[in-house]
Amino acid sequence: MTPELTALTLAALLQAVQFILFAIPANLELTPTYTTSPRDLPPSRPLTKTTARLQRALNNHFESLILFTIAVLVVTLGNQSTATTQTAAYAYLAARLAYLPAYAFGWAPWRSAIWAIGFFATLTLLVAALL
Repeated sequence: MTPELTALTLAALLQAVQFILFAIPANLELTPTYTTSPRDLPPSRPLTKTTARLQRALNNHFESLILFTIAVLVVTLGNQSTATTQTAAYAYLAARLAYLPAYAFGWAPWRSAIWAIGFFATLTLLVAALL
């Protein structure tokens, strides 16, 4: 497996961890009666600030993981793995690891700076695949 695919696999596992970190407090706060329902109506009470942040971080990771997956596949299938793409893949993973506590604890403006590192690491993968 290429280092980029390893980083992608670890990023997917991070997504699963993020889901668990959100789902447990969400179920405690909203109760399983709501979370196992079809959710036709909004919850009777809002999530706490931290749990809502965990949900937004989870959704953000889903969104960024799509582009990162495309980038890794293009690099891998194009046989374009280099030290640059490998570094970029692990920079993305490191940024996503740092993004979770940055979002959960409201580290402004650091959350946005950390997000940008992951985004530009993904762009680096895409551009490197074209060269």
